[in-house]
Amino acid sequence: MTISRQPLWIKICGLTDEAAVGAALQARVAAIGFVFSPSPRQLLPAQAARLAAAARGHTLCIAVTRHPQQQLLDEIVRDFRPDGWQTDIGDLSVLKVPRQLPILPVLRSGSPALESPPRRFLFEGPVSGQGVTGDWSEATRLATQSQLILAGGLAVDNVAQAIATVRPFGVDVSSGVEAQPGRKSPTLIAAFVAAARAAHEALTQ
Repeated sequence: MTISRQPLWIKICGLTDEAAVGAALQARVAAIGFVFSPSPRQLLPAQAARLAAAARGHTLCIAVTRHPQQQLLDEIVRDFRPDGWQTDIGDLSVLKVPRQLPILPVLRSGSPALESPPRRFLFEGPVSGQGVTGDWSEATRLATQSQLILAGGLAVDNVAQAIATVRPFGVDVSSGVEAQPGRKSPTLIAAFVAAARAAHEALTQ
């Protein structure tokens, strides 16, 4: 069994410096993420806007939150101007979301929303940004129903196995390409993207 030849959707999340942004652009990833919730990767919207400037028009610049207050979302939209917003699916029912803002909902094992999943969503481990692997068996089932983007505990040494097992629409990595918490390694970014694309291409042959 093979999957379609559609390119693998890859996102590098939690960028905090120009070197990481440059490495992600060099790797031609589909999206880069900037974190606005408590984390070693947390930025202010104005900081993220400056970092993202070089990427505009080349890759999607995604705002990443978890349970934000309305004031923060408003500030992100005003100052960062994201190409999309990634947040836990439960946040969508309690916040006023600009109609034109594309949303990438985050779902985790046990979420009632998985009974009827969105067309495209990010399937995350139990806690974001902690390098904890999600439930690949559940992800494998869900990937046949939706455009599932697999996240949680991915790194250079396991992304090929993850793709071969789950056959996701895309993959998302953060701590797995870091030299230290909050600081991405350009070398690991390049290696991760290469490994992910090679694994995806192997499934299409």
